[in-house]
Amino acid sequence: MPFQEKTFKASDGKNVTYYYWPAANGSTAKATVQLAHGMAEHAARYDRFASFLAKNGYAVFANDHRGHGKTAGGAEQLGYTEEGSFWDKALADMRSLHGIAKKQHPGLPHFLFGHSMGSFLTRHYIAEYGNEVSGAILSGTAGDPGFLGKVGAFIANMESIFKGRKKQSKLLNLLSFGKFNEPFKPNRTAYDWLSRDEAEVDKYVEDPLCGTVFTTGFFIDLLKGIGLINNKNTFEKTPKDLPIYLFAGAKDPVGDMGKGVTEVFNAYKKAGLKKVLHKLYEEGRHEMLNEVNWEEVFGDVLEWLEEAV
Repeated sequence: MPFQEKTFKASDGKNVTYYYWPAANGSTAKATVQLAHGMAEHAARYDRFASFLAKNGYAVFANDHRGHGKTAGGAEQLGYTEEGSFWDKALADMRSLHGIAKKQHPGLPHFLFGHSMGSFLTRHYIAEYGNEVSGAILSGTAGDPGFLGKVGAFIANMESIFKGRKKQSKLLNLLSFGKFNEPFKPNRTAYDWLSRDEAEVDKYVEDPLCGTVFTTGFFIDLLKGIGLINNKNTFEKTPKDLPIYLFAGAKDPVGDMGKGVTEVFNAYKKAGLKKVLHKLYEEGRHEMLNEVNWEEVFGDVLEWLEEAV
């Protein structure tokens, strides 16, 4: 199903690019699904997954975050060079897109799907606005980085003092991603950790909108956000009856080979949430939607959605 590319004007005047996949064959959608993509990628990469959902009766919306994809406004703007908090603006943009989905499909259940960084934003979103959504799917999420997160925040703040927020940080990029490929040596590319499917990895490598080195200011905002979502209060603010489905690859280094995903699952359960499920795919890496068993993963997501609608 071909998607429609559109824009909306954010509260600060920024033109935000988003994509819409209508339910197939002009049918009335059974629900809306809003996708939040990960860091250093863009929403159009989700076309295969969104088209699958549309074919099965869901209307799908996804925007490019600030500093990402077409929202960035050009190659020189990739990596987030705006003033103000990336995290706050990304959440506000998600809120705006949620409003567009509601206006276009009034009265329908609305689900969130977040991958990696998008899962972090989604976790914050459902803590703030969980009563307005029907469920959330978290792909490739991660737990509390602990001491390493504090070290990263210190380095980011020092870099911002001496180099400014808008300077690309190769050091923070290395600290964030540098070790992800180690479990998969000998490495074919710098992104073997994304998937066992070499063709999908090559698509990422060749995509000019992927693999960006982000700015110091972006890392400061991201690390603050990660600290916030791993706070006990954030888990406890999430509605107790909200259905949540977490899934990841058991060999995903972002989620500490499954440990971080299980940590988040347990934190939601400890906070009293009653409808939380999680699944780890054996040998799967970070992008389960682009893994060799993607059809199985798609089917599992659809099964969960059909039960939650």
